Amino acid sequence: MKIGFVDYYLSEWHANNYPAWIREIAPDCEIAYAWAELDASPRDGVTSEEWCKNNGAVLCETLEELCEKSDVILILAPTDPDRHLPYAKVVLPYGKRTYIDKTFAPNLEEAEEIFALAAQYKTPFFSTSALRFAEELDAYGECSMMMTTGGGIDLAEYIIHQAEMVVRKMGMDISRVCAHRFAGSFNFQIAYENGKEAMITFNSSLSFFVTMSDGKKAMTSKVTSPFFQNLMADIVRFYREGTVSFDTKETLAVMRLRDALLAATKAPDTWVELK
Repeated sequence: MKIGFVDYYLSEWHANNYPAWIREIAPDCEIAYAWAELDASPRDGVTSEEWCKNNGAVLCETLEELCEKSDVILILAPTDPDRHLPYAKVVLPYGKRTYIDKTFAPNLEEAEEIFALAAQYKTPFFSTSALRFAEELDAYGECSMMMTTGGGIDLAEYIIHQAEMVVRKMGMDISRVCAHRFAGSFNFQIAYENGKEAMITFNSSLSFFVTMSDGKKAMTSKVTSPFFQNLMADIVRFYREGTVSFDTKETLAVMRLRDALLAATKAPDTWVELK
């Protein structure tokens, strides 16, 4: 199976790590082709040609060439989700199974446009944060309360991980959110239509922790499971079978929650209704 990598620039953390994980999980999968909008990475100066040489891939001159030659496609640009819709407009009409990296889109409106494109061309695709595949989430049954902590360089980019965990475990029926600023952190309250509650604490220095409770007993775990490798395994399974392992409506729910969380940071201590 020949995989085509699409990126804004190729030498970035995801593109530099995914190939080895995919080969380890599925030796029959080949990172065969690559294309990037920029010729060199602004992070380390590595050119697309150099990246391809290091990873055994053929550099395509155009995105269309990559789409024609690849069996399946992986759209990266994890730090530049504003590029996902332009890439999807080229990629999805080919009808080939496609994975789109996190953050899926810069906002809910563009996320819905990508879904509409996939439906128009009947193209199987999915997107998720790797934290969906944290094994710690499976160690506790149904819960009515959940708390997560986590960090990252930039809230807009990294809040997707905690939003993904909340929706994956607690469901999609979120009614409103509220942001509180404290000691360099954002603490987000998340209220559900059915009375369930979640809390997200974001600070650039925090590791991922998750606490889940049914109101009687609780469990707290540091997230240490190999969630990225689990994601790679699910991507490979999707490429082979063409089915998504979860309800893709959750992806739009995650984007809706992310939009609300970012809006809440601009109006601290005020409840923001989800649209």
